[in-house]
Amino acid sequence: MAEASSADLGGSCEEKRHEESSPESVPPGTTISRVKLLDTMVDTFLQKLVAAGSAGPRLPSGGQPVKQAFSWAARRLSRGRKEEISEIKEEGNLEAVLNALDKIVEEGKDRKEPAWRPSGIPEKDLHSAMAPYFLQQRDTLRHHVQKQEAENRQLADAVLAGRRELEELQLQVQARQQAWQALHREQKELVAVLREPE
Repeated sequence: MAEASSADLGGSCEEKRHEESSPESVPPGTTISRVKLLDTMVDTFLQKLVAAGSAGPRLPSGGQPVKQAFSWAARRLSRGRKEEISEIKEEGNLEAVLNALDKIVEEGKDRKEPAWRPSGIPEKDLHSAMAPYFLQQRDTLRHHVQKQEAENRQLADAVLAGRRELEELQLQVQARQQAWQALHREQKELVAVLREPE
């Protein structure tokens, strides 16, 4: 009985401590850092998890050792979850990210006008933000296309020049072939004339 009452007192102390750190007890107009808010949410969740599990199994009278083991397991589970959550916060660098987010929010409080939507019309604001980007992309693509077209024209001119050279070479080959054939005929005729009997 004494152990149960001390456990109840411990639980009520934890609830009071939680209420003091809860966002509801903060006066309006003040902001709570997101890190503290996350810690409070995690603590509240774990307290409710332990409270839901601390009802324990229904035992006949005299089941104190089982209740103690059950409450020990619930505390151990809570401690393990806190360690896992702190590891996740360290791995994800959540404190730095949340503090940076708090800083951005604090810097934004001094602004009177909206940061990104001056017109208030999403389509117009999106157009004003994206149109210069798309125009720049269009100009870049147009420049690349013009450059490629110029290279293609140079290659086409080179191909045409190569074809003309091939045609000239073919004409030269044909002319030399015809000259060789004519020379060959003349040689045959000369040989035939020289071999004629007198």
